[in-house]
Formats: sequence, structure tokens, C-alpha cells
Amino acid sequence: MAFALRGISTSNGIAVGRVHVIDRARIEVIEREIPARRVKDEIARLRRALRGARAELRAIKRRIPADAPSDVAGFLDAHLLMLDDASLTKAPVACIRERRCSAEWALKIQRDALVEVFGAMEDEYLRARKDDVDHVINRVQRILLRGEEAAADEAPRLTERVVVADDLTPGDTVLMHHQGVVALVTEFGGPNSHTAILARSLGIPAVVGLRAARSYLRDDEIVVIDGREGVVLGDLDEGLLEHYRARQRELKRRRAARRELRLAAAKTVDGHAVSLQANVELPADISAANRVGATGIGLYRTEFLFMNREGAPGEREQCRNYTSLVRRLKGAPVTIRTLDIGADKQIDGAATRIGMNPALGLRAVRFCLREQGLFRAQLRAILRASAHGPVRLMIPMLSNVQELHQVLGLLEDCRVELRSEGVAFDEKMPVGAMIEVPAAAVCADLFARYLDFLSIGTNDLIQYTIAIDRIDDEVNYLYDPLNPAVLRLIQTTIRAGRKAGIPVAMCGEMAGDPRYTRLLLGMGLREFSVHPNALLEIKQVVNESEIGRSEGVAGRLMRSIKASTRAALIDELNGATGS
Repeated sequence: MAFALRGISTSNGIAVGRVHVIDRARIEVIEREIPARRVKDEIARLRRALRGARAELRAIKRRIPADAPSDVAGFLDAHLLMLDDASLTKAPVACIRERRCSAEWALKIQRDALVEVFGAMEDEYLRARKDDVDHVINRVQRILLRGEEAAADEAPRLTERVVVADDLTPGDTVLMHHQGVVALVTEFGGPNSHTAILARSLGIPAVVGLRAARSYLRDDEIVVIDGREGVVLGDLDEGLLEHYRARQRELKRRRAARRELRLAAAKTVDGHAVSLQANVELPADISAANRVGATGIGLYRTEFLFMNREGAPGEREQCRNYTSLVRRLKGAPVTIRTLDIGADKQIDGAATRIGMNPALGLRAVRFCLREQGLFRAQLRAILRASAHGPVRLMIPMLSNVQELHQVLGLLEDCRVELRSEGVAFDEKMPVGAMIEVPAAAVCADLFARYLDFLSIGTNDLIQYTIAIDRIDDEVNYLYDPLNPAVLRLIQTTIRAGRKAGIPVAMCGEMAGDPRYTRLLLGMGLREFSVHPNALLEIKQVVNESEIGRSEGVAGRLMRSIKASTRAALIDELNGATGS
């Protein structure tokens, strides 16, 4: 009998293949004391395992195609950096010496400490990086437990296979792509998990967060993966299998057509121009944005300049980074978001208190207004970079107009200082805000009076509005961009910008999801900032859309009460392409 299992949609596409279940034994580590005479040997054993883990990751990295998206290698590079970091090379060694414990137990102690720090972070992207800690330490633990520096050639051929696992590391995902896997299904994870991000980058259909998938799915049975709907279908007759194979062929045809859109304008069928920009965080992302024809950078995250280092970067270092970014864009605009980090991080060597709920505590603009020396250095660096090309400054997490006036006051102080020092900057550099707190969306008209643009950050806006944590496996099924409260806040913000005569963009993940493109167009959005890997698909939908029709269906959807009706209207909007 046919069945359907529903998880979380993370990577669009249709796949038909045979199941390959990966059932790794859970790593169990027990506390074990070693004799004093064995301490030196145990440290050497740990260091051999660290070398073995580096060798495995480098072997996997060599298999990445030259034209692969930047974030594919980026995850592996991040893991390699962790293997060289003092938190893994020195802290466990000190633990072995002080407590005379095994290398496995020393790593477990360090793992628990690091996961606690990352787990307390309020930024959901950074919080999800606690998985990096788990994946890297598990890799080293496995080498310790098998007692050898194994090569990375253990994976079986996975051609036309659908891999089903509890979770997958970046290394697993890259290797499986190399081995010919057609789809991924994991029991854990959410939209920002490693598996989700890499699957999107590599174009592999994926469903994550499908609990007990390994219990329901059997090795070698034929299943269909619908990545867009987050569904695994099994026991289908030949007619239904052929239906999905036909859909698969159509999607491949459409993907091939997207490659021709790189230099094409983003314009609806009825002539409405749309701006498609890119979200970036690392220099390598700029190349990806240029490859897909992004018209600029709608969100440059600056947090990675401040992480994994002893102290905060100074004004000069930040200015070099921002100026290099501006010059590489060759005249295209770049929107630099000021530091969105919280009290859970050590800045300039000084730790600040972690609140009971970091997501509601001292973070982003609140943190920056308290640490004004750090904030002034960043504001001055962004102003100085604006002398070299079109720069926009964006303030995250504003919740009231008083905060905005404080920031604008500090920014004016920095302008006065730079003028007195004879340092060049753009006197008319636009200043905007991310609307990602419900209070800011409700009062968007008040913010719009003092700003040059607004940008809707849907990731935080949705989870704050619905009161759920998207990376919490227990509740992330409640994450719903079509929740009426969310849609009303988005509409309120767009209307506030229109009334004030300033542009409104969207830089959250909702902007990069083609299911919602026509809805957002119908609601009046004309500026999208998305991950480079999503840009061409969004452009394809834009170029096949008609604003008049989108407005009509969007209006009906905004008035609908039932979730099933809203889902049906989204299907009606997207029925023409099935993208």
C-alpha cells in the first residue's frame, strides 16, 4: 500500500531511487582514568587522530568539482580550521594531563563545553553551527575508537540511491554527491542544518527532520523524494512512478534553462522590474554572486570577522575587508549589516553575561549600543569604505525608534570625526534597518521616517512572531511563513516603505524560496536578496510571473483563515511552472 512520510522541505527537486540506510552505531564514551606513565602516549594518540581527521577531510575536499558552489568547500574548510584550533589541539591535551583521562573522554568534555556555548547563541545560523563541533569531534572519536588513520574511501557506490540517515556531516554529503546519490533523507536537522545547506548548493533533493525514517524505510525499496514538499513516497505503482519521473525530467529542463538567465534582466511578464541581489558572508561568496548575475549585495554579514579570534578586529582591518568587497563588486551596491552578535560571545577578550534567554537578551544593536567603542570602530570602517563605491549601512534587530536615534547619533559623531581628520567617505551613504522584530514591523512607518530603506529579515520575524525556534527539532514543524500574523507584518512593512517613498527589500530565507516569490510580488515586494544558489531560480519565476494575477491571488490568500486554503492558493499561484 502506498505511503507518504512528511519531513521538512529543504532542497527542491524530485528524485526516484532505491533506499540505502546508514545506521551508524552511536559513539559511547565512558570516563576512563589512565596511569601517569601513559599520559604522554595518550596525548600522542590524540594528536595522531587529529592528523587522521585532517587527512580525511583533505581527501574529501580534493573530490569537490572546481565549479562547485563556494559553500561546499567552505564547510570543509571550517572543519579543517577547527581541527587546528586551540580548543581541540590544546584544551583536550591539558585535560589529559590534569585529569589523567583518556583522549576520548577529554574530547567529550571539550565537546560538551563548546556545544553549550554555541547552543546559547541567539542567532539561529550561528547556533546551528554547534553541529560543526559535533561532526568534527565525532570524526576524531571514530578514528580513536578504530585505532587507525583511515582514508576517506570507505563509502560504497551510491548511484541512483536515496541515502537515509540520522544526520550527515558536510564530509558525508560531499562524498555521497561524488558517489552518485540522488537524494538525502535525515531524521534530524532543519532548514539551516549542514545537510540542508549543502543539498541546496549541490542540487540534491533532500528531506530533513523526518523522525524515525530509518525505521519506516527499508534497504533497496524504491521511493520518491519530493524535496519541495518535504515528502517521501513509497510503494507506488508504475504509473505513479512514471508521473514523478516525468516531473523530474521537467525540473531538469527548467534548471538547464536557468543557466541562460544570468545576464537577463529580472522583469515580470507585464513589465515590472525586480531587483535580485545576493546574501554573502565570506569573500568566496562574492564570486558566486557574480556568477549568477546578482545586481548587488543586499546583505553582507560581518559576524565572521569577529569570530574565532582573541580580540575584535580594529577599524583598519574592517575597513580593508569592506573596501576589498566594494572594489570586487565594480560599482554594484553593497549593503553592510552592522554586527549581529550577542552577549554569548567574547568580544575583545571580555566575556559578557549570557541571559536566561539569549534570543531575547543583549544582542545585535543592543549589544553594539552598550559596547560603543567596538561599534564606533565598525561605523567608521563602513563610512570609510563608502568612499570606494556604493555602500549602504543596515542596522539589525531594532525594536524601537529610540535605539535608531542612538545609532544615528553615533553615526553622525563618526562623520564629524572623519571630516575633521580629512578622511573621505560618502556623505549621502544610505542608512536602513532590518525589520525582524514584530514591534519594528508594526511601527515600520515610524522607522521609515528616518531611514533610506528597509529590509525584512523573515528568519527572525517568523520565529519571534510564532514563538518557535526553527532549529529545535521538537517544534520546527510549526515554522510557517504563511501564518496570517507573519503575512500581515510583511504587508505592513511594505506599505510603510511605499508611503514613505523608500525601497523595501527582503533578505530572509522566504525571499529565496520560489514557492513564495509570486505571493511576495503580489504583496508589492520588488527587491529580493537571496543566497547566490537560489538567485537564478527566483529570477526564472519572476520572469514568468504577472503582477496583476499575483496581486489578485495574494489578496485572497491574505483574507483566508484556513491553512489548507492558503496552501491551495500558493499552489494556484505556482501552478503555471511547478518550479
